[in-house]
Amino acid sequence: MTILKAKPEAILDNDHTLNRVFPVTAKLTKEERERVTEFARSQGLARGEWIRDAILKELRGDPANDPSLAEILGVRLLLVNVLRPLAAGQRLTPEAFDKLLDEISEAKHALAGKLATSAGRK
Repeated sequence: MTILKAKPEAILDNDHTLNRVFPVTAKLTKEERERVTEFARSQGLARGEWIRDAILKELRGDPANDPSLAEILGVRLLLVNVLRPLAAGQRLTPEAFDKLLDEISEAKHALAGKLATSAGRK
């Protein structure tokens, strides 16, 4: 019985799964491993695939996709846009408040992306 070895020229560059031949390891406690496995499953991924995605995402340093940044900016926009008129003695109607919420919902992600991009250049 012969054992066939893959020849490098047989591996196509566009077949990324075949090019993944370099393992990276980390030591986890039993509880940590269980939490990682459970979370990966909740995302519909195998544990190793989720770990790979997490590592590569961290290396890309892409905070623009961080939903917490967008939410923080949304809360800040809401506070500024509600407190300023109130401080000036103006009233804010429920309709104006709802319109403001809609505008903030649409703008917060774009603003988070711009902020993350400008922070990455510094």
